[in-house]
Amino acid sequence: MRRFWAEFKALWLKEIKLEWKQRYAFFGLLLYVGSTVLVVGLAFQRQMNPLSWNILFWIILLFVAINAVAKSFMTESATQQQYLYSLSGPSAIILTKIFYNTGLLGLIGTLGFIFFSLIGGVKIIQMDLFTLIVWVVAWTLAATLTLVSAIAAKAENRVTLLAVLGFPLTVPVLLTAIRISRVAIEGLEATTTFSNIYFLLGLAMLLTAISMLLFPTLWKE
Repeated sequence: MRRFWAEFKALWLKEIKLEWKQRYAFFGLLLYVGSTVLVVGLAFQRQMNPLSWNILFWIILLFVAINAVAKSFMTESATQQQYLYSLSGPSAIILTKIFYNTGLLGLIGTLGFIFFSLIGGVKIIQMDLFTLIVWVVAWTLAATLTLVSAIAAKAENRVTLLAVLGFPLTVPVLLTAIRISRVAIEGLEATTTFSNIYFLLGLAMLLTAISMLLFPTLWKE
């Protein structure tokens, strides 16, 4: 177990250093979010109703998630993967990818909804609850799309396969996020909000566990 966490720490630092070295990709994602939000805000002339704001925000975050997580395994060559797998076990690799992508999506989502709320003219009633929802959804999307990215990396049409496999799996997550985030945005009665958050947390933990079980098989390929 000590070796596992040592590998996890080393791989986590490697991901951070690699992201900083290729920081143009991160700033490109921020530019994508900013330009999309700006176009939507100008189109609605800062008179967007809360429901439209909510739906558009999660759709934008979904497309950002697909672009951000796609590079988890697709940008690595076979030689790089063999070298990486010779240094650590598959469980540490997939767990590092999932939690690194969670942090990346959570950060982009937090910055995105702050900018979107300013441009769209919508005030979030419960900011702390909405932030919690963003990070929970970020973990769920990261756990889902990271495993799909690992599967798609073994195929020829990687981007197409990622979209085909990823969209059906992320639709329930997106619909749940839209439903529970209305409570934070519009100040609705929070009767089933936390039960839905617990559902997303349970789904994220289940997907993370499944990824750790299935990824060693992909790793052997």
